[in-house]
Amino acid sequence: MGDVEIGSDDTRAGIGTGIATVLAWVGIIWYIILWGILLLGLRSVQKRYCIRPRSPLSSPPPPEDPLSVPGVSILRPLKGLDPNLYENLESTLLQEYPLERFEVLFCVADAEDQALGVVNELLGKYPHVDARAVIGERVVGVNPKVNNLMEAYDRAKYDILWVLDSNIWSAPGTLARSVDALTQESTPRIGLVHHVPFVPPAAPLTTWGARVEAAFLNTTHAKMYVALNELAIDSCVMGKSNMYRRSDVACVDGTLKHHPPITPAPRFGPPNENQTGLAAFGKFLAEDNFLASALWHELDVRHSLSCDVALNTLPPNMPLSAYIARRVRWIRVRKAMVLAATLLEPLTESITAGIFTMWSLKHLGVPVPSLLFLCLHILAWITVDFYVYAALAMHHIPSEQFNTFCAAWLLRELLAFPIWLRAVVGSEVEWRGTKYQMRKNGEVDRVDPDLLAKPRWKRSLWRFWTALGFVSPSPKGDYTALPTVEHR
Repeated sequence: MGDVEIGSDDTRAGIGTGIATVLAWVGIIWYIILWGILLLGLRSVQKRYCIRPRSPLSSPPPPEDPLSVPGVSILRPLKGLDPNLYENLESTLLQEYPLERFEVLFCVADAEDQALGVVNELLGKYPHVDARAVIGERVVGVNPKVNNLMEAYDRAKYDILWVLDSNIWSAPGTLARSVDALTQESTPRIGLVHHVPFVPPAAPLTTWGARVEAAFLNTTHAKMYVALNELAIDSCVMGKSNMYRRSDVACVDGTLKHHPPITPAPRFGPPNENQTGLAAFGKFLAEDNFLASALWHELDVRHSLSCDVALNTLPPNMPLSAYIARRVRWIRVRKAMVLAATLLEPLTESITAGIFTMWSLKHLGVPVPSLLFLCLHILAWITVDFYVYAALAMHHIPSEQFNTFCAAWLLRELLAFPIWLRAVVGSEVEWRGTKYQMRKNGEVDRVDPDLLAKPRWKRSLWRFWTALGFVSPSPKGDYTALPTVEHR
């Protein structure tokens, strides 16, 4: 009997050792793949952003053919007084593009919004530019940005739309180069042009929250964003600055499934059951990502990452808690869209990937001191990030900012796993003061304010039953349903 028990223990130990060995080899293989992606991102950033040529569209069109330059409607959704708002909006009016071939629509939901003061000042300063404020929203879903854009989306003169967030500044040649990218001859054709966000080194960041956010955007995010777009396995788009055709958007419905051509819904007509166009994306919080994915999968068009960057203005006094809340929010949004990729995300971070590989080497008996490997790994990682930053900025990190940047970078890396852990165990997000509950398909429900007054255990219990599908979000429960579509 004793011999049988000993044999069973040996068998279990052998199985455990075998599984550990397999995991160790998986760790080594993944480490090699990960570094391939990182170096691809670095090389792509250096190649793509080394020069930004002047576009022929920046010059006046020939008198005999004034319509040879594509018309563009620039949409800027606004809410409140964001940092650097005046300069950000002014950059749109200073684009090097024929004045008669572009317009600027400043979208404001509320006539009392403070942003209107800035808009009116700019309209008075640049009367020669075709620009105007569009006041009012049309509620088509829970996403306030989509609701804010709907009026301008329908009223825009031109088919090509360029949508920029209010905290984005664009160089004068960005519009022309983006139109070049959108209209280039390619198979499949280009259906969307986007720009990687970048925080300028001169930004007056006074808090660690702002510095950590800048370090994240200028290194980790930019490197992976460019690498994934270079691989072009699937859509990967952030909605800071996107250009696309309204005629394309009118033919997608957000199902992300390829389908025969559909008849676009009337732009000003009554709502129908199967909404198309921009209104179809009002049910998503990450409307930009879903819209880009819909163009990719439903119309079989591709995206082009421009050689320009979207200069992202951060609040200079952003607290660290705001950075953490932002990262938690978007990880939870991604979890609802791409669960598997989100669960594997820690393995793409420097510290967790380094520790996993360090264990793999030790288990396989590779004679490398663990601490030495981890230090060299972190040093190599931050070196790649330094060069990514330099390529995007077209210069190295200023010497007076070097120590602060390194500290912010290290803090970002140390926070990555705790933030991810906090994000994956919840499904509630907060955006601009409103709480939302994520659904598994990426849609969201607005949390009923009355729910916030309930005990935490009741809220957690309800979310648990909702996640299992036993309870449907509804006005009678904890979450409000999607608002009724209003047309006017």
